[in-house]
Amino acid sequence: MSRVKQVNENQCQMCMPLGGVVAVKGVENAMPLVHGSQGCSTYMRLTNVEHYNEPLDIASSALNEKQTIYGGEASLRKALDNVIRVYRPKVIGVLTTCLAETIGEDVERIVEAYVKDRNIKDIDIIPVSTPSYGGSHTEGFWAATKEMIAYYARPAEKHAGINVIIPHVSTADIREIKRILGLMGIEYTLMPDYSMTLDRPYEERYHKVPPGGTRTPDISRMTGARATIQFGLTCPDELSPGLFLQQEYGVPLISLPLPIGLENTDRFLEALKMLGGRPMPEALALERGWLLDAMADSHKHNAEGRPVVYGEPELVYAFASMCAENGAVPVVIATGTRNGRLIARLKLLLAEADEPPTLLEEADFASILEAAAKMSANVAVGHSGGKLLTERLGIPVVRVGFPIHDRMGGQRILSVGYAGSLAFLDRFTNALLEKKLATYRQSKKEELLIKEEG
Repeated sequence: MSRVKQVNENQCQMCMPLGGVVAVKGVENAMPLVHGSQGCSTYMRLTNVEHYNEPLDIASSALNEKQTIYGGEASLRKALDNVIRVYRPKVIGVLTTCLAETIGEDVERIVEAYVKDRNIKDIDIIPVSTPSYGGSHTEGFWAATKEMIAYYARPAEKHAGINVIIPHVSTADIREIKRILGLMGIEYTLMPDYSMTLDRPYEERYHKVPPGGTRTPDISRMTGARATIQFGLTCPDELSPGLFLQQEYGVPLISLPLPIGLENTDRFLEALKMLGGRPMPEALALERGWLLDAMADSHKHNAEGRPVVYGEPELVYAFASMCAENGAVPVVIATGTRNGRLIARLKLLLAEADEPPTLLEEADFASILEAAAKMSANVAVGHSGGKLLTERLGIPVVRVGFPIHDRMGGQRILSVGYAGSLAFLDRFTNALLEKKLATYRQSKKEELLIKEEG
């Protein structure tokens, strides 16, 4: 008789509109508005602030019991009025919640009527359906990114630039991807770009809507690009911004894994070269050489690694790939969302592994802990939720992804490109060494005591 588990114990993902909030912050002069209860926006604001360590305002329609019964149109209209009056944004992303979707709110109609009634001319209000039962924050991020691109998409003249569409990565990763594009001499539009809106240098002046983000005219020009590179091997077709541009405007789509690890970064550089970029510049060639040297130096330690890799699908695939190419074949790979594409690609990636890994989707940390113990894992790669692996099983966690709320600088962790891969490799190897050496002397002491007693 099969055992059905009806609870989620220590979840491995966040809610769908939370990911949408991050994507909205990646557009210039944009403000997210959550159509739901006050608690929803508070939770999203707290989670993002703990990770990014930046002030982050998220507006809310603050639905209560009355609006739940009679409808929340008046509350949403009032929220839009307040956002426009206080923040004066150029873009407002209206993200739905479980509550709004369950009571049947027609947000598109409400927004359309509001724009007409208020005679809104210079503000773009973009509704995005993001109920949490529709997926995790990963799906929310993709959904908001696609809707914003679709909103601004217009037939445009063909140009030599390319589109680069990213999943939810760190602000440091975004800056590194942009640096690589610059070194390769590529004209590009990166979407969404929250590298400055969610990670600003110190300033004396407070900005209600921080400068930065992808410019809306640049988003409109994405339809005329030479090609789209989308780091989205696991992105569902219905949420894929790159696939939308290909199907609606004929922009060729190149789907790649995140450039984490030697092979994945090589693929990214080859794609850029094919799209008109210059040969690999010396700066990147040096970084590649340092990564290769580090791989050779550390392989004897990494071969002892039995990692658990968990988190968002794109990051999970990229880090599992990098661990495997360094001899530390993952024994448990998990994501909190349902993603058949990830599972299929992982099976292909690790088809020749001596020991088949445990693959988990819609996982919580109860199931990850159980699998990690069963598979004798000795290191983990993922976000701060994995601290339970350390607390209960003594497994060190190399922190990457989102959210990281128990360490400083989570938003600045660099993992992409040759430089980021090298930084991750050092952290990964050192986590294995620290665990091994922490008990080495104790083990030797116990051996000597046994010999003396004998």
